[in-house]
Amino acid sequence: MYIEQIYTGCLAQGAYYIESNGEVAIIDPLREVKPYVKRAQLDNASIKYIFETHFHADFVSGHLTLSKETGAPIIYGPTANPSFEAIIARDGQVFQLGEITITALHTPGHTMESTCYLLKDPEGREHAIFTGDTLFLGDVGRPDLAQKAAHISQEELAGILYDSLRTKVMPLPDHVIVYPAHGAGSACGKHMMKETVDTLGNQKLVNYALREDMTKEEFVQEVTEGLLPPPTYFPLNVKMNREGYEDIQEIIQRGTQALSCDAFEAAANETGAVILDVRHQHDFIEGHIPRSIFIGLDGDFAPWVGALIADVEQPILLVSPQGREEEAVTRLSRVGFDKTLGYLKGGFEAWKQAGKEVDTLESVSAKALESILTRDENTPVFDVRKESEYRISHVKDAHLTPLSYLNDHLAELPKNDTFYVHCAGGYRSVIAASILKSRGIHNLVDVGGGFDHIRTTAIALDSGVDSEVSE
Repeated sequence: MYIEQIYTGCLAQGAYYIESNGEVAIIDPLREVKPYVKRAQLDNASIKYIFETHFHADFVSGHLTLSKETGAPIIYGPTANPSFEAIIARDGQVFQLGEITITALHTPGHTMESTCYLLKDPEGREHAIFTGDTLFLGDVGRPDLAQKAAHISQEELAGILYDSLRTKVMPLPDHVIVYPAHGAGSACGKHMMKETVDTLGNQKLVNYALREDMTKEEFVQEVTEGLLPPPTYFPLNVKMNREGYEDIQEIIQRGTQALSCDAFEAAANETGAVILDVRHQHDFIEGHIPRSIFIGLDGDFAPWVGALIADVEQPILLVSPQGREEEAVTRLSRVGFDKTLGYLKGGFEAWKQAGKEVDTLESVSAKALESILTRDENTPVFDVRKESEYRISHVKDAHLTPLSYLNDHLAELPKNDTFYVHCAGGYRSVIAASILKSRGIHNLVDVGGGFDHIRTTAIALDSGVDSEVSE
């Protein structure tokens, strides 16, 4: 018996490869399925089952492509209603995999079809549970994403989740290993731990939602309190996972077309495509195509694309570091953005050499900001971090304008006076600046290094927040 967690940091997502006696099961695969197929070939094994814990909202699963390539059936829990052929498991249904078994445990609450999968070893002992978004480390799945589909309130879903945890998961032995679908950084929960594997016994000690003395009313209140609006692309990903999607190889082939500068410019004008610059933020600061949006590959790329580009049908043209074009297209497709039309051949250097129009982003150091604030303490500073970060510490009198909700704060920005934008380390502030510049707002300056550098200066800091602002 062999279990491998295949963790993708950009999505904070865990897929699972399980092998026993030449038979393999994959749980919650990513959209690009070649790694699973190759791994099974190396093990001289065949993929027998593809288990899905629920219809995922934050990424497009690879279940359909993997089933097409291997012939393995897709398995969902009770009440699932996919538009394609799948096994809809009964609660408690057992699947044999080599010398081990995997049992479907219906655990509704995050969604109504949510199902955990309990693995028993060759001796029949409970060994591990794959909890999907039902149980995270330190948290549980948010109960608000399936309200419309289930036609019930988030409070009712939370109550159902309470019952699922206490009747199906918590009675299991403490030694059982918990393998969740997500870790810290995912928008599917609130308080997830940075660890990605734990024992159920330890979770009973540290996870607020598994307190034995917790009443259902207390659980519902705590789980629903402080939920932020989900990213706009979540319902679109659910639809793709339930109804189907285009093969990723076709998306990659289309998206990795190399376009000359003239062809790239023409495509942007003719299609209304977003020009997405995925280079490092320092490169974007030094020079970029006017009105292009920066979201760098070396940050939380896919989630920020999903949060900030509202429509998955939006055509996209890429400005990419050379050699990373396919990576960019693949990572876009993971969150359902399948309309990449191609990339700029030769990158931004080719654009410059062709004599095309170029823009830059003014950026200053934290030390320079210190001097500016010393001369004029009323200089406007805008903090695009999350509210939770801002509450801990922030520049005195700085305006909290979280990147996820930047559009809600446009009216607060000075019309003519120069203002300064920062985040924690310099990545999010450049995203914010690129969005503002694309909207014609150019009287801004980025603070390089963000708050990490600001707090090493003598700039006056404060803590707390005066008004309720969404993260």
